[in-house]
Amino acid sequence: MADIASTPRVEDTVRTARPKLHKVILVNDHYTPREFVVRVLRAEFRMDEGQSFRVMLTAHQRGSCVVAVFTREIAEEKATRATDMAREAGYPLLFTTEPEE
Repeated sequence: MADIASTPRVEDTVRTARPKLHKVILVNDHYTPREFVVRVLRAEFRMDEGQSFRVMLTAHQRGSCVVAVFTREIAEEKATRATDMAREAGYPLLFTTEPEE
């Protein structure tokens, strides 16, 4: 008969998976004024003046730029609100989301 004290105990550990992250991407256009883009980045993404200017300039030079990374729900909400701010002001500025790899 096996000795119960010498039998190793097996414990199951349950780990919750981290939520997948999504990138918020600023898509450049040739119509929205740079100052307005900076204002949207500051308002919606809480960036300071310098950081928002660098993000705007990167999108202007490269065509798009990752603004921030969040869980899917937050990324979609922020992208929608930022795009809506532009639409309300009459600009075609666009923010999109995509899964982070």
